[in-house]
Amino acid sequence: MASNTQRPNVLLIMCDQMRGDCLGIDGHPDVKTPYLDTLAADGMLFENAYAACPSCIPARASLFTGKTPAGTGRVGYQDGVDWEYDHMLAQELRDGGYQTAVVGKMHVHPPRLGCGFEHMRLHDGYIGHYRKANLPYWMHQNVSDDYMRFLKNELGEFADVNGSGVENNSWIAHPWVYEERLHPTNWAVDESVRFLETRDRTRPFFLMTSFVRPHPPFDAPQTYFDLYRDMELREPAAGDWDNTEATERDGMVLDSIHGCRDAELRRQAMAGYYACITHMDHQIGRLITALENDETYHNTVIVFCSDHGEMLFDHGLFRKVLPYEGSTRIPFIVHVGKNVPRVAQSRARGTSESVVELMDLMPTLLDLCGIDVPEGVEGASLVGELTGAAPLDRAYLHGEHSRDAEQSNQWIVTPHDKYIWFTQTGVEQYFDLDADPRETVDLIGDPARAERIAELRSALVRELEGREEGYSVDGELVVGRTPAVVLEHPRGA
Repeated sequence: MASNTQRPNVLLIMCDQMRGDCLGIDGHPDVKTPYLDTLAADGMLFENAYAACPSCIPARASLFTGKTPAGTGRVGYQDGVDWEYDHMLAQELRDGGYQTAVVGKMHVHPPRLGCGFEHMRLHDGYIGHYRKANLPYWMHQNVSDDYMRFLKNELGEFADVNGSGVENNSWIAHPWVYEERLHPTNWAVDESVRFLETRDRTRPFFLMTSFVRPHPPFDAPQTYFDLYRDMELREPAAGDWDNTEATERDGMVLDSIHGCRDAELRRQAMAGYYACITHMDHQIGRLITALENDETYHNTVIVFCSDHGEMLFDHGLFRKVLPYEGSTRIPFIVHVGKNVPRVAQSRARGTSESVVELMDLMPTLLDLCGIDVPEGVEGASLVGELTGAAPLDRAYLHGEHSRDAEQSNQWIVTPHDKYIWFTQTGVEQYFDLDADPRETVDLIGDPARAERIAELRSALVRELEGREEGYSVDGELVVGRTPAVVLEHPRGA
């Protein structure tokens, strides 16, 4: 193990529900992210980064454990299930000599489970499961959530995070109704800076700053709404396979997966979403400045990522869990300080087209910190990508999400194309991502693509072999098996 003087600090900046294309440096025509663009321009931007199970809990389980969804057993979203894992990222860093801290969203169960963090200042956003009246007292958000206590101390006992009335999974947008300094995005940075100022200076640090936004509610302060209020925004992606009838049928329901049928409300939601991103970006600028003032910026590995994306009305769809790029592709930036020994000479700058996933963060960070990667980790270290010494050897990524009859899906993605299979209906789709990154043309019936589709289908069959749901039998995909949200027998358990 490397000595403390040779090991880098680690700052993991995570957000919730940010699309991979919502960075200026990624070519988005509207959203403004100057601080993240600067971080990526001086670091490495992974252009094909994904969440293999795109909703909050399973995505975070993969990040914390370095395992696939099948490896964690979390192949869908379900609150209230205990996190019981032998190895987690913060635990390994703590045991390796790091001071570990988390500020913001964890979304683990039970609430305030340490997961290896020594210092915790938590806010998970508005999660209905932890707002119920019949919960054990200590689990309720009003008790277990540090930001909620902060807000009530500032504004009185009846203050709440949803004071504007916007719902936490909806397309309703409304500016923040309190002072900007009280917004949870600002609070997360305030608490992070406080940790940096008061940390144990005899040890390197691992700080996870975890924002709830741009996950709804779309409630950035008014000044950020004003940036996008009169802007002519790019229209959502539309394709030859869109279910416009479903949007017309369900598009008056504020949290419908089929989006919103009111054009002005859609525009407001998009503006509100982008406003949340720019607000967060500016606060990330504060955090990076704090590192510079502390004179630890050049000795720190900074990672920025999201847990999953947001459809944001592409193809008439909203929210996440679906297998499309808006939902599955995430921003993923790694910036290695110039004094970090492992990559100081190469400086780890540029872009990577390799398919990477949240499970790769654990082995990457442990590798950079000189700590052994635990047995059972399925992700891959990206240090070879960062140094240029060994590009990642991964032909494809297997993704999935179990939910209901309409949404349960399995998919295979490569740097160039994607195959999708819906487990309850048998519907298949195929997209050429090189020619059609917004997935507007479904090529599943194109005879010229039949051989390639068969290759990707076979890859999915292999990935699903032996799974308890019975999706793969005798080399064929089996439609209609009962989907499991949490596996009884995770792979490798």
